[in-house]
Amino acid sequence: MPELPEVETLRTGLSEYIIGLKIKSVNIYNQKSFINQEAINDHFYGSEITAIKRRAKVLKIELSSGYTILAHLKMTGQLVYVGSKVFGAGHPSDSLMGKLPDRSTRVQIEFSNGSKLFFNDQRKFGWLRLLPTVEVDEIEFMKKVGPEPLDDKFTFKVFKARIQRRLGSNIKSVLLDQTVLAGIGNIYADEALWGSKIHPETRVKDISDARIKLLLKDIKYILNLSIEKGGSSNRNYVQADGKKGSFTEFARVFRREKFPCPRCGEVIIKLRVAGRGTHICPACQKLN
Repeated sequence: MPELPEVETLRTGLSEYIIGLKIKSVNIYNQKSFINQEAINDHFYGSEITAIKRRAKVLKIELSSGYTILAHLKMTGQLVYVGSKVFGAGHPSDSLMGKLPDRSTRVQIEFSNGSKLFFNDQRKFGWLRLLPTVEVDEIEFMKKVGPEPLDDKFTFKVFKARIQRRLGSNIKSVLLDQTVLAGIGNIYADEALWGSKIHPETRVKDISDARIKLLLKDIKYILNLSIEKGGSSNRNYVQADGKKGSFTEFARVFRREKFPCPRCGEVIIKLRVAGRGTHICPACQKLN
């Protein structure tokens, strides 16, 4: 599943192409991929795309009609724009740059200038959802998801309070919990824990304030770096022009087992924590 930097990369890339375009028609090839179709006739056709925002791992494509298209790619989703230029983002299959629609296409949106936006999804877990914009923040997902880690209001005080809601849990499982904070997945959890020298199995109650401050600092650093590099080159995600993101070329610990730690030279190992493959330096990240 894409993490915060990948969805943010998609948001900025897509914004270059479809803001200001007017929706002409829509073809829905899989009914479950487009939720709330009854609003299409009155609030979809003829409306212009006015803004594209992100909340956690969900895109919010706002329309002049006062409605918003929510888009969640899940594991294998893609959004592909085909116009005077072509770009795609999502699961790196041939559909990104191939002829569309194809057998993975679930929804096709055509704009008044003849360009098109395709929502492809091999496993059919992703979805588009059309809602009144004023209701978006009231749906269950939006009410449950935690604060944005790159928001200026996400301070040490807020971060400490959020993670200490689960004092007895290991810190990696807490970072992966989207109700604690939004958008962090396996890659960035590993990187931030390495950066702050915290073993992923450390219980939250055993982490000092000084170490929590370091962890927050590294979370912000690693997310901003990944956005700058266009996201990770994870096999399930590529950046907006169809090329793989370059972040994992700069990763310090993720998927670097058997390589030396760039900080101390100890061999990086792979564990299983919170049900996920987890990369650590056993010398830098000791479990106290």
